[in-house]
Amino acid sequence: MILIADSGSTKTDWCLVEHGELLQQIFTKGTNPFFQSEEDIAHEIADALLPRLQGAEPEAVYFYGAGCATPEKTETVRRALLRHLRVKGAVEVNTDMLAAARALCGHRPGIACILGTGSNSCYYDGRQIVQNVSPLGFILGDEGSGACLGKLLVGDILKNQLTPALKEEFLQQTGLTPADIIERVYRKPFPNRFLASLSPFLARHIGEPCVHRLVLDSFKAFLRRNVMQYDYRNHEAHFIGSVAHYYRDVLAQAAEETGVRLGTVCQSPMKGLIAFHGGN
Repeated sequence: MILIADSGSTKTDWCLVEHGELLQQIFTKGTNPFFQSEEDIAHEIADALLPRLQGAEPEAVYFYGAGCATPEKTETVRRALLRHLRVKGAVEVNTDMLAAARALCGHRPGIACILGTGSNSCYYDGRQIVQNVSPLGFILGDEGSGACLGKLLVGDILKNQLTPALKEEFLQQTGLTPADIIERVYRKPFPNRFLASLSPFLARHIGEPCVHRLVLDSFKAFLRRNVMQYDYRNHEAHFIGSVAHYYRDVLAQAAEETGVRLGTVCQSPMKGLIAFHGGN
């Protein structure tokens, strides 16, 4: 029996697996050691995960998470896990990028991409990530992500770049004022989560030319600034994440217009991770 975790900035998907079969699935808040301390992560595990595991003792834990890109951050998560989980064997902490690569490509080489709250990409040789263009976060990068789309949306709204009707509808539906938006982005924690939470407004209005163009241009920027730095002419680009899933048609258009071959698109890596680990 093993425990696999796929953690983004918004939520963590925990799956207890035995011989490749799903026994239990649990959702908790997102874990990101770049923004959270060991205490914060351990507290969430103790309060939200542990009671629902009902004493299960996995042979191994495979944790994949946003922000787990350095040895220091990896060790922060590992210590938090071991505080409360009784694990008989190994506890591995890896990046969410490796989760995407393993889920999308298995043991084959390819280009793996994430389009969720944040965005990322890599070239994977079938065993490990061998090339990665730094995503840089939603301020400097994260093109095509939910946070980036939300940032572009509120920027266009506050600078009157969308139609007056769309602006009014957005403000009424969200109950936000311009002052509220500034406060949430510049002064409150997790501005990336806040911005990503606004991106579904774009999906509901994707038929509006100005909205379609905003999303399309952001996806094309992701492909040009990230994917096209890999061997994209000889490999398809595969995508995981809620944004890739819900905006698949626009993503396909962006790929066609940039000459990138679109491969698998799915919402979550968990099915692929269960297959990759095979219950070992």
